Amino acid sequence: MSKIGNKPIIIPENVQVKINERTVLVTGPKGELSYALTPLVDVKVEDNNLIVNPLGTSRSYRAMHGLTRTLINNMVVGVSMGFNKDLEMKGVGYKAAVQENDLVLSLGYSHPINFPIPSGIEITVKKNTISIAGIDKQLVGETAAQIRRLRPPEPYKGKGIKYADEVIRRKAGKTAKASS
Repeated sequence: MSKIGNKPIIIPENVQVKINERTVLVTGPKGELSYALTPLVDVKVEDNNLIVNPLGTSRSYRAMHGLTRTLINNMVVGVSMGFNKDLEMKGVGYKAAVQENDLVLSLGYSHPINFPIPSGIEITVKKNTISIAGIDKQLVGETAAQIRRLRPPEPYKGKGIKYADEVIRRKAGKTAKASS
């Protein structure tokens, strides 16, 4: 059995969970999210806890057991506290600004890059840090990855966009040949 799937999901006081046939709807102070359940698992609410049970014992049932529990837990955390990812820009002239529904980036190219902000995501910029916040963990992570992909960090000077907690492995550059 899945060790993660066996853990109950504790539902905070300010969060409501509704199960309609094969859909789980989670509503909280930050918004609401829904998830369509796979036919391999069953979800029940018992005493402010959400219990996920597999409907079989094969490998696919066990895999969906843990995955479903994690996805529903991420929904509960998202609507109660939200998720946040920070990106750091490093480079001469690298700038970012939020204009209406776009993130405008100057990343050393000959033109500025307009990144459309997805609905459900809030982006703020302070100096060289871009903060991405939202209630959907997958959407926050995917948006951060798409922004990072515009100018990934390079290993020689470390220029580019990186996650705040990412460590860039640096390489030594070419060294001049010693004259004899």
